[in-house]
Amino acid sequence: MNFTPVLLDVPEKFDSERLEMRAVAPGNGAVHFPAVQESIADLRRYLAHLPWIKEEPSLANSEKYCRIQHSSFIQRDNLVFFIFLKSDQSFVGSIGLHRIDWTVPKFEIGYWCRTSAQGNGYMVEAVQAITQMAMARLAAHRIEIRADDVNVLSWKVAEKAGFELEGILRKSVKDEQSGELRDLRVYAKVT
Repeated sequence: MNFTPVLLDVPEKFDSERLEMRAVAPGNGAVHFPAVQESIADLRRYLAHLPWIKEEPSLANSEKYCRIQHSSFIQRDNLVFFIFLKSDQSFVGSIGLHRIDWTVPKFEIGYWCRTSAQGNGYMVEAVQAITQMAMARLAAHRIEIRADDVNVLSWKVAEKAGFELEGILRKSVKDEQSGELRDLRVYAKVT
């Protein structure tokens, strides 16, 4: 019998102590757009890892992004969740399972935190929560986090969340603005 990922039950919501992660859905562009607008300068520094940020921020582009991610979630190709504070339901950022190989299963975690919410440990908490969910509910055997070597905040999240540095892929990422080749750090957790 062939495995069909679309038939797999993936939680559309999970939480941690302070955060609630919800699968991206149509209509979420209204919460996504202001956070992108606020954080655009930070996000564009790491454009190679965030191809969706190439488009000019607008409510329509945020809604388009949400609908595409919703479709990918249903197909089980890309599992993106928006992060909200439990205390007041404010939008913190996004986290997802990408580059999925269901035959292992293995996933790569990607994340971003809106500028005004940085420095509170939200991403470490979200990474730990999605890792636990992927291992418990999706039988993950390998979870990776890849971070541009110059994106210190991102790879510090991986380290604080307990991921082990497996190696550095030298000159494997091209900065689209400067053309400079940069190193990529690969972190992982395995079961």
